[in-house]
Amino acid sequence: MVVFTFIKMPKTPQPTIYDVAHKAGVSIATVSRVLNASSQVRAATRNRVLAAVEELGFIPRAEAVARARSVIGRIGIISPFFTIPSFAQRMRGVATVLANSPYELVIYTVDSLIRYESFLATLPLNQQLDGLIINALPMEDRVAKRLKENALGIVLIENSHPFFSSVTIDDQLGGNLAAAHLLRKGHRKFGFLDFGSLPEYALEPGIERLKGFQLRLKTAGIDLDKHYIKRPPMQDLVETRRQIEELLALPDPPTAIFAAADYLVLSLIRVAQEKGLRIPEDLAIIGFDDIEVADLIGITTISQSLDESGQIAARLLLDLLSNPEKSLQNITLQLDLIERKTG
Repeated sequence: MVVFTFIKMPKTPQPTIYDVAHKAGVSIATVSRVLNASSQVRAATRNRVLAAVEELGFIPRAEAVARARSVIGRIGIISPFFTIPSFAQRMRGVATVLANSPYELVIYTVDSLIRYESFLATLPLNQQLDGLIINALPMEDRVAKRLKENALGIVLIENSHPFFSSVTIDDQLGGNLAAAHLLRKGHRKFGFLDFGSLPEYALEPGIERLKGFQLRLKTAGIDLDKHYIKRPPMQDLVETRRQIEELLALPDPPTAIFAAADYLVLSLIRVAQEKGLRIPEDLAIIGFDDIEVADLIGITTISQSLDESGQIAARLLLDLLSNPEKSLQNITLQLDLIERKTG
């Protein structure tokens, strides 16, 4: 007769916030600040805490309880510049879809690289989210790997990564379309306006838009001189105005300007009109985005279907949450040139 003896193994205790603090060599208050994405923690300290969290497999108590439930009922979106019209319009698209779902939308605004990295490290652990949309922000491989291991549903907008579904556009094609349109109108002297000095956490789609613009001009035998390229800091209206004035005051000023965002076109139109320039007779202008005001004041622009991009991202995430085994989808939206009054 064979006798089986069952020995009950002691249960491995779950790591606590005290374990994390001890391993990282900090106080529990500091661990708490890091987990809540506070920007008041030095980068080196924050990295030590996050490394300890990852190594120990620490799960905050609130999240441990939440994981016992099948649906938490919250979807987050991380986005920079949420007050800029194009960003707000895209988030509206997300909100429109989620309004008819069982999920509430939680918006996390990024104003520094530290805050963005803290969000990515801690949201899967302690913010009780079912899914996350990351809008117009970079994604490093090491971070993507950690997010995937946490099994949090994620969709990217304006960026792509092999681990996640995404909604993107071809920015270089957008610049090409703008140049082709202005060339058809007979222009031979061009300017380019874009946001510059962007924060280190921000993507720079304007670089690809400029590249596409330059490449199409080059096929027509036109080189865009550096003096005709202006990149004022985002949301610095004084410097934006100064650089536009500088561009229009060149000895041989442009007769057509491509602005990589409609938001910049508003300042461009105002300065041009103050200088007595007729639009589009003296100066043709084409923007990018097709924000709502573009239609109201007649801006010729490249439409990237902002509302639709947010709606598609939300639907992709909802599909993923209902079927976690569903294949990834990477959708590239079509760009359309909308001709109105300015060019």
